[in-house]
Amino acid sequence: MTNELSKAFDLIKQKQWIDLTHTFGPGSPHFASFDEAKISTLFNHDDGFFAQNFSFAGQYGTHIDAPIHFVRDTRFLEELTLKELVLPLVVIDKSKESAENPDFALHTADILAFEAEHGTIDGGTFVALRTDRSKRWPNQEAFENKDEQGNNHTPGWSVEALEFLFQERQIKAIGHETFDTDASIDYQKNGSLLAEYYVLEQDTYQIELLTNLDKVPAKGAVIFNIVPKPEKASGFPVRSFAILP
Repeated sequence: MTNELSKAFDLIKQKQWIDLTHTFGPGSPHFASFDEAKISTLFNHDDGFFAQNFSFAGQYGTHIDAPIHFVRDTRFLEELTLKELVLPLVVIDKSKESAENPDFALHTADILAFEAEHGTIDGGTFVALRTDRSKRWPNQEAFENKDEQGNNHTPGWSVEALEFLFQERQIKAIGHETFDTDASIDYQKNGSLLAEYYVLEQDTYQIELLTNLDKVPAKGAVIFNIVPKPEKASGFPVRSFAILP
């Protein structure tokens, strides 16, 4: 028997699905303060079944940050609702600018230029910043892009751009291809991750270390952020994917 839901499912099955998630393991790029992931075998097929033990920081691989990751007395991962994790997707492409300037930070002027070409960003959307930094996976050194003084040089969001998106455009969540929300040069200048704190202070989440944003249009796709439900977690590896229009 056909109903609206089955018709919708038949429709989306015909669309192109894009995986936005890196495969991760012990040698994958990760935040420098975290240990590498460890994967060990508990039982193998000679024992009757194959089972493994996994040990890694919650913020490892392509992952979700819950508000509690930075902001006290806010929501844990388990408290995010299902409908928050499936959103219309907007992709702002700044790959060319990031290639020319590894310290690139997205500003409101960049958003307005995007809107002049693609139309106003709707409320309730997930906005992803494409920098093509994901193409450096799985090379940790290439991801960090350190200078001779040991400082990283990676692109990111400015606080004023995020304020514009959340306050003026009423977006719901963001994502990016880097370890952090902030451009590394802003972190060095401010001594803290102000942009990341700002996002999570909005009682929402972000997805870090996304990939394949170059395969997604500027507007019209939908992002799904499928994640386990560990108790009292600040974040966890996620399986993010997009369904194209």
